Amino acid sequence: MERHELAEYIKAEALSIGFTVCGIAPANEVAPGEALRYQEWTGAGMHGTMSYLERNNDKRMNPALLVEGCRSIIVVAMNYTPRQQLHGISDYAQGCDYHHAVKKRLYTLLKRINEKVPAKGRAFCDSAPVLERYWAVQAGLGWIGRNRQLIIPGKGTKFFIGELLVDIEPEYDTPFTTPHCGNCTRCIDSCPSKALTLNGFDARRCLSYLTIEYRGELPENCGEMMQNHFYGCDSCQSACPHNRNAQPTEIEELQPQEELLNMTPEKWIALTREQYKSLFRHSAVERCGYEQLMRNINEYYRTKK
Repeated sequence: MERHELAEYIKAEALSIGFTVCGIAPANEVAPGEALRYQEWTGAGMHGTMSYLERNNDKRMNPALLVEGCRSIIVVAMNYTPRQQLHGISDYAQGCDYHHAVKKRLYTLLKRINEKVPAKGRAFCDSAPVLERYWAVQAGLGWIGRNRQLIIPGKGTKFFIGELLVDIEPEYDTPFTTPHCGNCTRCIDSCPSKALTLNGFDARRCLSYLTIEYRGELPENCGEMMQNHFYGCDSCQSACPHNRNAQPTEIEELQPQEELLNMTPEKWIALTREQYKSLFRHSAVERCGYEQLMRNINEYYRTKK
């Protein structure tokens, strides 16, 4: 099978199993400039308490050290735009745990690749030291916007990114080199905590970080900054003009269950541990934990009285 034929086959199969776009990049070391920017960002403490972002930098900057024999990175994106906006929970966490939804499809893709050529590989989705957005750009999927999100032309930002690190060499895509944000700063202007600036991104101020990753007490004015969510924050994405034409995902497992759609402020405030387990079993919200979610809920509704 010729390299271009293999690449076309992989992309067609990726779309057939639920991914929106697919691209392929050579598994080279991360460009020195990008590696330096990342190290300066973590060195300045901008990542807050997310200490895992400091570890395994050798593997983060060289995929061949993460997966032995890796030659190529197949990068996919899966749409998670919900059919309706759900109050309280960020769009990406309304359905089942995206880690499982993406990785199981990546392994299906690997199996289908093996129907054409022998291939070994591993699948990742926000689960290893992989610079996902960097590799999405290298695979030609889109560019990194001022909101620090991957923006896919004509489709927007609401996508999960996944990678299949493989030992084969299909034809590679051209890296996306031209950002299309122009002079727009709507994401920066809309950021309620000013975590986004023209100079960079400070995760320590980000509401998604504070309500999901951060385990301490919330900043004194955090409740006032929360807009429609007590888990996560979609403000920069909601403001992005590239999301105007975003289409709802057709993947049923990413849709919120009826019980979640029927939640009211009163039900959220009175949420029990058992109800939490029922609502968020096999959900990304499990990462937060019951105590931390209730911390967020109480702070959110305290300011809405």
